[in-house]
Amino acid sequence: MTSASGSGMPDRIAPEGSGYAKGTMLPSHVGEPIVRVVGLQKYFGENHVLKGVDLEVRQREAVMVIGRSGSGKTTLLRCINFLEEPTVGSIEVDGVRLEADPMNARSRKHQEEIRQIRLRAGMLFQEFNLFPHMTVLGNCIEAPTQAGGVPKDMAIARAERYLDKVGLLSRKDDYPSRLSGGQKQRVAIARALSMEPKVLLFDEPTSALDPELIGEVLVVMEDLAHEGTTMIVVTHEMHFAQEAADRVVFMEDGRIIEEGPPEQVLNDPRHEETTHFLRRFLER
Repeated sequence: MTSASGSGMPDRIAPEGSGYAKGTMLPSHVGEPIVRVVGLQKYFGENHVLKGVDLEVRQREAVMVIGRSGSGKTTLLRCINFLEEPTVGSIEVDGVRLEADPMNARSRKHQEEIRQIRLRAGMLFQEFNLFPHMTVLGNCIEAPTQAGGVPKDMAIARAERYLDKVGLLSRKDDYPSRLSGGQKQRVAIARALSMEPKVLLFDEPTSALDPELIGEVLVVMEDLAHEGTTMIVVTHEMHFAQEAADRVVFMEDGRIIEEGPPEQVLNDPRHEETTHFLRRFLER
Protein backbone atom coordinates (compact mmCIF):
# COMPACT_ATOMS: atom_id res chain seq x y z
CA MET A 1 0.00 0.00 0.00
CA THR A 2 1.46 3.37 -0.99
CA SER A 3 1.81 6.03 1.70
CA ALA A 4 -0.93 8.63 1.76
CA SER A 5 1.79 11.19 2.48
CA GLY A 6 3.28 10.56 -0.96
CA SER A 7 6.62 9.47 0.44
CA GLY A 8 6.57 6.23 -1.53
CA MET A 9 7.01 4.23 1.67
CA PRO A 10 4.23 1.79 2.61
CA ASP A 11 1.72 2.87 5.22
CA ARG A 12 1.94 0.89 8.44
CA ILE A 13 -0.78 0.57 11.01
CA ALA A 14 0.32 1.40 14.54
CA PRO A 15 0.41 -1.75 16.69
CA GLU A 16 -0.47 -1.85 20.35
CA GLY A 17 2.41 -0.53 22.45
CA SER A 18 3.78 1.75 19.72
CA GLY A 19 2.73 4.93 21.51
CA TYR A 20 0.23 5.78 18.77
CA ALA A 21 -3.47 5.01 18.89
CA LYS A 22 -3.99 1.42 17.78
CA GLY A 23 -5.20 1.28 14.19
CA THR A 24 -3.85 4.72 13.23
CA MET A 25 -0.96 5.12 10.80
CA LEU A 26 2.63 5.34 11.99
CA PRO A 27 4.61 8.33 10.65
CA SER A 28 5.87 7.29 7.23
CA HIS A 29 9.55 7.99 8.00
CA VAL A 30 9.94 5.90 11.16
CA GLY A 31 11.49 2.46 11.10
CA GLU A 32 11.43 -0.55 13.36
CA PRO A 33 11.63 -0.27 17.16
CA ILE A 34 15.17 0.48 18.33
CA VAL A 35 14.52 1.26 22.01
CA ARG A 36 12.28 -0.87 24.19
CA VAL A 37 11.64 -0.19 27.86
CA VAL A 38 9.53 -2.88 29.55
CA GLY A 39 8.09 -2.80 33.08
CA LEU A 40 10.67 -0.28 34.29
CA GLN A 41 10.61 0.44 37.99
CA LYS A 42 13.10 2.46 40.00
CA TYR A 43 13.37 2.92 43.75
CA PHE A 44 15.67 5.30 45.58
CA GLY A 45 15.44 3.78 49.04
CA GLU A 46 11.72 3.84 49.81
CA ASN A 47 11.02 6.47 47.14
CA HIS A 48 9.25 4.75 44.23
CA VAL A 49 10.22 7.01 41.30
CA LEU A 50 9.29 4.91 38.25
CA LYS A 51 6.23 2.69 38.53
CA GLY A 52 6.13 0.29 35.61
CA VAL A 53 7.08 2.34 32.54
CA ASP A 54 6.72 0.79 29.07
CA LEU A 55 8.15 2.78 26.18
CA GLU A 56 8.95 1.91 22.58
CA VAL A 57 10.90 4.24 20.27
CA ARG A 58 11.41 3.59 16.56
CA GLN A 59 14.28 4.38 14.24
CA ARG A 60 14.18 8.03 13.07
CA GLU A 61 11.50 8.89 15.62
CA ALA A 62 11.72 12.04 17.76
CA VAL A 63 9.99 11.53 21.12
CA MET A 64 9.54 14.44 23.54
CA VAL A 65 8.91 13.64 27.22
CA ILE A 66 7.06 16.29 29.21
CA GLY A 67 5.75 16.54 32.77
CA ARG A 68 6.26 18.44 35.97
CA SER A 69 9.50 18.31 37.93
CA GLY A 70 9.71 15.08 39.92
CA SER A 71 7.51 13.06 37.57
CA GLY A 72 10.35 10.67 36.67
CA LYS A 73 11.39 12.03 33.26
CA THR A 74 15.11 12.39 33.94
CA THR A 75 15.25 9.12 35.87
CA LEU A 76 13.74 7.36 32.84
CA LEU A 77 16.52 8.69 30.59
CA ARG A 78 19.21 7.85 33.12
CA CYS A 79 17.89 4.28 33.39
CA ILE A 80 17.87 3.84 29.59
CA ASN A 81 21.56 4.82 29.60
CA PHE A 82 22.19 2.91 32.87
CA LEU A 83 23.49 5.98 34.65
CA GLU A 84 20.95 4.71 37.17
CA GLU A 85 20.56 0.98 37.66
CA PRO A 86 16.88 0.05 37.19
CA THR A 87 15.28 -1.83 40.08
CA VAL A 88 12.92 -3.92 37.93
CA GLY A 89 12.36 -4.27 34.19
CA SER A 90 14.40 -4.44 31.00
CA ILE A 91 16.05 -2.01 28.59
CA GLU A 92 16.83 -2.80 24.96
CA VAL A 93 18.77 -0.50 22.62
CA ASP A 94 19.57 -1.57 19.06
CA GLY A 95 19.35 -5.27 19.88
CA VAL A 96 21.29 -5.10 23.16
CA ARG A 97 18.89 -6.13 25.92
CA LEU A 98 19.67 -5.84 29.59
CA GLU A 99 17.52 -6.90 32.52
CA ALA A 100 17.57 -4.90 35.71
CA ASP A 101 19.98 -6.63 38.04
CA PRO A 102 20.80 -4.30 40.92
CA MET A 103 22.33 -7.08 43.03
CA ASN A 104 24.94 -7.83 40.34
CA ALA A 105 25.43 -4.31 38.97
CA ARG A 106 29.19 -4.45 39.50
CA SER A 107 29.88 -7.75 37.76
CA ARG A 108 32.22 -7.62 34.77
CA LYS A 109 29.59 -9.07 32.42
CA HIS A 110 26.98 -6.54 33.53
CA GLN A 111 29.40 -3.64 33.12
CA GLU A 112 30.30 -4.74 29.58
CA GLU A 113 26.61 -4.94 28.66
CA ILE A 114 26.13 -1.43 30.04
CA ARG A 115 29.08 -0.22 27.95
CA GLN A 116 27.42 -1.63 24.84
CA ILE A 117 24.17 0.15 25.70
CA ARG A 118 26.01 3.45 26.18
CA LEU A 119 27.83 3.13 22.86
CA ARG A 120 24.39 2.97 21.24
CA ALA A 121 22.60 5.60 23.36
CA GLY A 122 24.41 8.93 23.66
CA MET A 123 23.27 11.27 26.42
CA LEU A 124 23.36 15.05 26.68
CA PHE A 125 22.84 16.74 30.02
CA GLN A 126 21.61 20.07 31.35
CA GLU A 127 25.24 20.95 32.02
CA PHE A 128 27.64 20.67 29.12
CA ASN A 129 30.38 18.64 30.84
CA LEU A 130 33.07 19.64 28.34
CA PHE A 131 36.68 19.00 29.32
CA PRO A 132 38.04 22.50 30.05
CA HIS A 133 41.65 21.54 29.25
CA MET A 134 40.77 20.29 25.75
CA THR A 135 39.88 22.26 22.63
CA VAL A 136 36.48 21.92 21.02
CA LEU A 137 37.93 19.40 18.58
CA GLY A 138 39.72 17.55 21.37
CA ASN A 139 36.45 17.18 23.25
CA CYS A 140 34.79 15.72 20.16
CA ILE A 141 37.46 13.12 19.35
CA GLU A 142 38.21 11.93 22.90
CA ALA A 143 35.40 9.39 23.24
CA PRO A 144 35.54 8.00 19.67
CA THR A 145 39.29 7.36 19.91
CA GLN A 146 39.46 6.22 23.55
CA ALA A 147 36.15 4.37 23.98
CA GLY A 148 35.11 3.64 20.41
CA GLY A 149 38.45 2.57 18.94
CA VAL A 150 38.12 4.97 16.00
CA PRO A 151 41.45 5.93 14.33
CA LYS A 152 42.40 9.53 15.11
CA ASP A 153 42.29 10.81 11.53
CA MET A 154 38.83 9.30 11.04
CA ALA A 155 37.67 10.74 14.38
CA ILE A 156 38.89 14.20 13.39
CA ALA A 157 37.08 14.07 10.04
CA ARG A 158 33.92 12.88 11.74
CA ALA A 159 34.12 15.54 14.47
CA GLU A 160 34.68 18.32 11.94
CA ARG A 161 31.64 17.15 9.99
CA TYR A 162 29.43 17.35 13.07
CA LEU A 163 30.92 20.64 14.27
CA ASP A 164 30.03 22.02 10.86
CA LYS A 165 26.50 20.66 11.29
CA VAL A 166 26.06 22.60 14.56
CA GLY A 167 27.70 25.72 13.08
CA LEU A 168 30.92 25.67 15.11
CA LEU A 169 33.61 24.30 12.83
CA SER A 170 35.37 27.68 12.92
CA ARG A 171 35.71 27.34 16.72
CA LYS A 172 37.31 23.88 16.70
CA ASP A 173 40.63 25.13 18.13
CA ASP A 174 39.03 27.21 20.90
CA TYR A 175 38.76 26.10 24.52
CA PRO A 176 35.36 25.87 26.22
CA SER A 177 36.09 28.93 28.38
CA ARG A 178 35.87 31.08 25.24
CA LEU A 179 32.40 29.84 24.29
CA SER A 180 28.94 30.99 25.32
CA GLY A 181 26.58 28.58 27.04
CA GLY A 182 24.68 27.99 23.81
CA GLN A 183 27.90 27.29 21.94
CA LYS A 184 29.02 24.86 24.65
CA GLN A 185 25.77 22.94 24.37
CA ARG A 186 26.09 22.81 20.58
CA VAL A 187 29.63 21.42 21.02
CA ALA A 188 28.18 18.84 23.40
CA ILE A 189 25.70 17.84 20.68
CA ALA A 190 28.53 17.53 18.14
CA ARG A 191 30.53 15.49 20.65
CA ALA A 192 27.63 13.09 21.15
CA LEU A 193 27.06 12.81 17.39
CA SER A 194 30.77 12.04 16.91
CA MET A 195 30.18 8.69 18.60
CA GLU A 196 27.48 8.03 15.98
CA PRO A 197 25.05 6.50 18.48
CA LYS A 198 21.82 4.87 17.39
CA VAL A 199 19.75 7.16 19.63
CA LEU A 200 20.36 10.47 21.39
CA LEU A 201 18.98 11.13 24.88
CA PHE A 202 18.58 14.82 25.80
CA ASP A 203 17.91 15.78 29.43
CA GLU A 204 16.48 19.32 29.33
CA PRO A 205 19.43 20.56 27.26
CA THR A 206 18.38 24.22 27.38
CA SER A 207 17.45 24.52 31.06
CA ALA A 208 20.88 25.87 32.12
CA LEU A 209 21.02 28.47 29.33
CA ASP A 210 20.18 32.15 29.41
CA PRO A 211 16.89 32.78 27.58
CA GLU A 212 18.57 34.52 24.63
CA LEU A 213 20.77 31.45 23.99
CA ILE A 214 18.05 28.80 24.01
CA GLY A 215 16.96 29.31 20.42
CA GLU A 216 20.32 28.45 18.83
CA VAL A 217 20.35 25.05 20.53
CA LEU A 218 16.72 24.28 19.72
CA VAL A 219 17.32 25.08 16.03
CA VAL A 220 20.10 22.46 15.91
CA MET A 221 17.94 19.90 17.69
CA GLU A 222 14.96 20.58 15.45
CA ASP A 223 17.16 20.11 12.38
CA LEU A 224 18.40 16.79 13.78
CA ALA A 225 14.82 15.66 14.37
CA HIS A 226 13.74 16.59 10.84
CA GLU A 227 16.81 14.81 9.41
CA GLY A 228 15.68 11.57 11.06
CA THR A 229 17.90 11.39 14.14
CA THR A 230 16.36 9.01 16.66
CA MET A 231 16.00 11.02 19.85
CA ILE A 232 14.29 11.03 23.23
CA VAL A 233 14.14 14.53 24.68
CA VAL A 234 13.04 15.60 28.15
CA THR A 235 11.92 19.18 27.64
CA HIS A 236 9.83 22.04 28.97
CA GLU A 237 9.96 23.80 25.58
CA MET A 238 6.41 23.17 24.38
CA HIS A 239 6.74 25.05 21.09
CA PHE A 240 9.83 23.00 20.26
CA ALA A 241 7.94 19.79 21.10
CA GLN A 242 5.08 20.89 18.86
CA GLU A 243 7.42 21.56 15.93
CA ALA A 244 9.99 18.76 16.26
CA ALA A 245 8.24 15.78 17.85
CA ASP A 246 6.76 12.78 16.14
CA ARG A 247 5.33 11.80 19.51
CA VAL A 248 4.88 13.48 22.88
CA VAL A 249 4.91 11.45 26.10
CA PHE A 250 3.38 12.96 29.24
CA MET A 251 4.59 11.57 32.57
CA GLU A 252 3.08 12.05 36.01
CA ASP A 253 4.06 10.40 39.29
CA GLY A 254 6.41 7.88 37.70
CA ARG A 255 3.99 6.69 35.01
CA ILE A 256 3.26 7.46 31.38
CA ILE A 257 -0.22 8.97 31.44
CA GLU A 258 -0.66 9.89 27.80
CA GLU A 259 1.30 9.68 24.54
CA GLY A 260 0.64 10.37 20.91
CA PRO A 261 1.28 12.90 18.14
CA PRO A 262 1.94 16.44 19.41
CA GLU A 263 -1.24 17.83 17.89
CA GLN A 264 -3.21 15.39 20.02
CA VAL A 265 -1.32 15.48 23.32
CA LEU A 266 -0.59 19.23 23.35
CA ASN A 267 -3.70 20.57 21.62
CA ASP A 268 -6.39 18.03 22.42
CA PRO A 269 -5.29 15.92 25.42
CA ARG A 270 -7.48 12.97 26.38
CA HIS A 271 -6.53 12.78 30.07
CA GLU A 272 -7.38 15.21 32.85
CA GLU A 273 -3.81 15.09 34.26
CA THR A 274 -2.38 16.20 30.90
CA THR A 275 -4.91 19.02 30.59
CA HIS A 276 -4.14 20.18 34.11
CA PHE A 277 -0.38 20.15 33.54
CA LEU A 278 -0.62 22.06 30.25
CA ARG A 279 -2.99 24.64 31.75
CA ARG A 280 -0.66 25.26 34.70
CA PHE A 281 2.37 25.37 32.40
CA LEU A 282 0.81 27.92 30.05
CA GLU A 283 -0.30 30.08 33.00
CA ARG A 284 3.28 30.57 34.22
